[in-house]
Amino acid sequence: MSPGRQALSTLVHPAPRQQAGRIWGKLRFPTRLGVTAAVAGLVGVTVMIAAVIVANSGTRPAVPVPSPAKASPGASTAIERANAVPSISQQGQQGQGHTSSPPPRLPVQLVLTAVDHQNCPATATACVDLARHITWLQAQGAVTFGPVQMEPGKPGGGHETPRGTFQVAWKAGPTYQSNIYHEAMPWATFFAAGGIAFHGGSLTAWSHGCVHLTNANAHYYNEHLPIGAQVVVF
Repeated sequence: MSPGRQALSTLVHPAPRQQAGRIWGKLRFPTRLGVTAAVAGLVGVTVMIAAVIVANSGTRPAVPVPSPAKASPGASTAIERANAVPSISQQGQQGQGHTSSPPPRLPVQLVLTAVDHQNCPATATACVDLARHITWLQAQGAVTFGPVQMEPGKPGGGHETPRGTFQVAWKAGPTYQSNIYHEAMPWATFFAAGGIAFHGGSLTAWSHGCVHLTNANAHYYNEHLPIGAQVVVF
C-alpha cells in the first residue's frame, strides 16, 4: 500500500488499540463512582446500626457514687458518750441520799451577807444557810473555807434539814453507806440526830435531810471539822 493510502486508512479507521483505550477510559470513571458510593453507603448503614444498638441497650454514662463518710474513732466515741444513759453506779455517785429534784432556781450566789454573819455566831465552826443553799467554815467569825454550794432536805417534805445548833458527833470515810437508805454517804460528818451529816451527794436533788456537798468539799469538811465542833443551821 502506498504511503498516502495508508495514512488515509489510519484517519478513516483508527487502530483497534486506540479505540479500546478510549472505551476503557469511559467505563472506568463510572465504575470508580459506583465503588465510592457503595463504600459510603456501607459506612452509613454501619453507623445507623450502631446507634440503634446503643439506644436499645439503655446504656447510660456511669455516675460515680460517693462512698459513705466514715466517722473517726474519736468522733464515734464522742457521739456514744453524748447519747449514753447514766448507769446506776453513775447515778449513785451524783445523787446518793436524795429524793425528788428541787424546782429550777437562780444560780447560787457564793457571797456572804451581813445577815449570814448575824445568823451564824462566831462560836460556830460550820455554818449552813438553808434559804440560800450555801455553807462555809469559819474560825472566831472569820471565814476559813467557802462559802460553797450545798443541797439540803426538801422543806415540808418529811425530810427537812433540821435548824439549830449542833455538834459534830462522829465521822466516816469515803466508802460509808447509810444503814437507813442503803445509799453511799462518802466522807460523812454527822452532827444531828437521825443520821444528819455533811456528805458527798447530789447538788441538784433534795437530800433525805443531810447537807449534800461535792465529794471534794465533803472530804475537806470531814478533815477540818473535829469531833465536838459547833454546827449552826439556819
